[in-house]
Amino acid sequence: MPVAAQVMRHASDRPRHIALRGPGGDLSYAGLATEINGAARHLSARGIGRGALAAISLADPVALLVAVLAADLVGATPLVCDPAWDREQRARVMDAVPVDARIVVPPPAAEGAPVRSGASPADRAWACFSSGSTGRPRAVVRTRASWTASFPYLDDLAGIGPDDVVLVPGPLVSSLYGFAAVHALAIGATAVVPGRRPSASLAAHLRRSTVVHLVPHHLPAVLESLRETGGPLRTAVIGGAALPVESRALAADAGVRVVSYYGATELSFVAVDADGSGLRPFPRVEIEVRVPPGQALGEVWVRSPWLSEGYLAGATGPLRRDGDGWTTVGDVAEPYRPGEVLRLRGRGDGAIQTGGATVVPEDVEEVLRRLPGVGDIVVVGSPHPHLGSVVTAILEAEGASPPPRAALEAMARGGLDAAQRPRRWYAVQSLPRTPAGKPARGLLAARLADGDPGFRRLA
Repeated sequence: MPVAAQVMRHASDRPRHIALRGPGGDLSYAGLATEINGAARHLSARGIGRGALAAISLADPVALLVAVLAADLVGATPLVCDPAWDREQRARVMDAVPVDARIVVPPPAAEGAPVRSGASPADRAWACFSSGSTGRPRAVVRTRASWTASFPYLDDLAGIGPDDVVLVPGPLVSSLYGFAAVHALAIGATAVVPGRRPSASLAAHLRRSTVVHLVPHHLPAVLESLRETGGPLRTAVIGGAALPVESRALAADAGVRVVSYYGATELSFVAVDADGSGLRPFPRVEIEVRVPPGQALGEVWVRSPWLSEGYLAGATGPLRRDGDGWTTVGDVAEPYRPGEVLRLRGRGDGAIQTGGATVVPEDVEEVLRRLPGVGDIVVVGSPHPHLGSVVTAILEAEGASPPPRAALEAMARGGLDAAQRPRRWYAVQSLPRTPAGKPARGLLAARLADGDPGFRRLA
């Protein structure tokens, strides 16, 4: 069933229940259903229907969701684009992805009878861009069932229901936040969608929210705000990267249960840790870690109903398939057997080859973050004429002075092998991030190689 049709059902059962809280105020399920129907009639009048690819670029998150669900209702495939792209970048991306319609202003409401959907679970029902850490967007497309059929499993794991108020404090162009908002509407909950990260209004939103979706980097700020103002928050759903053990402990102290998961835009859910005991396969997911002979780590391969169909327009990317339905994006893990905990070690395409050794950046970052005064940190490889690359650490200063290099090197000596220890250290005011809030590792490496003056070498 299309999410739009589920919204119509909620509008019939609980018309006054708040569906969306956005920058412009609240919208009930009855109001949302009316707006979706009006926009759907407008799209149909433009010839946008089943099988069409509609690129949607709207800054207001409520308008974006109305347009996405209107496309869903008429059977078109919404392609969610980043409204922050400038005209040149948008044109370049659109030239690479042939679309049937571009929606850059909210569709006006057309009068008429309610739209009836003939949608199928196998229809292409969602497409969004995955930039990974490279900043080169690829459009990932998936079927309706590959997303919506996973909703009940997340409900059970996270305990999310129709009476929850779900805070989605990030841009919906990110699959992580886009999924969170659509899932909340599908189950009849209230989705709070302030748009890009609402630093100034975060406390106000938390005073009314029971569930929040986040990346690990943002959890400390949420917990700090919760300690200052209080609120009914009981569950944090964390995706996008490894969650430090300390963060889970801080959340428990604040009375917040953490459900963390590992996945990718191309793979959707892969593994989940609902109680702090470690990552285990998400329901209906099979996992293999294929370790080459003589190696300590291997690639994570996945087989599940939640996989995407791949990239639009034949774009290339990290997604690879074998002949038996298994898929990988190159992530690296320790050897794994069914029933065990999945121990991820990083992204395979981010591994640093230095002097014959392979260094996983996340391993180095985990150790260095333990030093007081270190906020976020990214480790990349810098070219070296003899070693191939050297491990390079980039610290986020955020206006404060970073720890002295001597303290950083002492921490590295105490917790890292010789090959893992950074040879070069830099500080930046703030780390560039992907729309999901993850540090843009590839962009950082490129800026460093270009001699960006914003990088301060630590002597």
